[in-house]
Amino acid sequence: LLKILSRITAPTEGSIDLYGKVTSMLEVGTGFHGDMTGRENIYLNGAILGMSKAEIDEKLDDIIEFSEIGEFIDTPIKRYSSGMFVKLGFSVAYHLDSEIVIMDEVLAVGDIDFQQKCIKSLIETSRDDDRTVLYVSHNMSTVRQLCDRCIVLDKGKVLFDGDTDQAIGVYMGTKDFMPTKIVYGPDHKPDDYLLRSNESFSMDSIRIIGRDDPIYHNDEEILLEMKCTAAKSYKDIGFRFELSYQDGSKIGSSLTGSFIDAEPGEHTVRFRLPLSHLQAGQYRADIILFRFNGTPIEEKIDAVYPGFLFQIEATTDKTNYLSWNHRYWGVIRLDDTIMEEI
Repeated sequence: LLKILSRITAPTEGSIDLYGKVTSMLEVGTGFHGDMTGRENIYLNGAILGMSKAEIDEKLDDIIEFSEIGEFIDTPIKRYSSGMFVKLGFSVAYHLDSEIVIMDEVLAVGDIDFQQKCIKSLIETSRDDDRTVLYVSHNMSTVRQLCDRCIVLDKGKVLFDGDTDQAIGVYMGTKDFMPTKIVYGPDHKPDDYLLRSNESFSMDSIRIIGRDDPIYHNDEEILLEMKCTAAKSYKDIGFRFELSYQDGSKIGSSLTGSFIDAEPGEHTVRFRLPLSHLQAGQYRADIILFRFNGTPIEEKIDAVYPGFLFQIEATTDKTNYLSWNHRYWGVIRLDDTIMEEI
């Protein structure tokens, strides 16, 4: 679809209306020649992307400076690393004067500082009323940073078109994919040899109590019941719930405030997980089972990814009176600041 929008591939039917000059960054560095230097490839790639020699001459210094590879600009690019390759290709494409920028996962390679610089530059570009950035990605964190409107596609059909956070929730799954009981099979266990080879204690299943669907308000708490099996005696066993937001970003952890001892056999453990600090959205809870051995380093015994999924819906009472802006404020609301009038 992006190649059709970029006029690389012709559609078999239908039509597309484009208002303005289009720049596409579908495969950064397409058109580069390995035996040519970085400087020479700027002229080559710029010409392929529609820039005149005069435009390239005018922007050459800015392109080199943005790419952060000035000391290697006269080196043949076949000696570049993949990260250097991306930096140069993105820098050339970014400096095109176009009204529509089409991007496809081009920030997946390169160091984190350069990625953040590119994202910041694209955010500034997208705020220009005369320019549009069309960005396609499976990285929900980047989507949240860049986009103020999202379209979710599934096999060519539009599932959702609208608010970014709602779109991410649709993409990551709905309540249909949030069962209230999960039996932990091999697909829930991490790819960790030490954990996979440990069969002396395991988490077998978990059940969310009192709900047909795991949907809550943030003034509630989740009641959980877990089934475990011990093959030998254990002392001082604890559990940790690691919470991730619907875009996959880790936001915090909750530890049980006490430890249990377990004799060989089956065990049932109940938990109460408070939700008071979480704002509206869908969340994933991974569960780590560990043993306290008197040192700051935990001894992991078992883990399940994901332990379960749940959703929080917004309320409009005095405790949650704002329409929360996840993009700028985060997904955790800390305890209220104490304010005094003097």
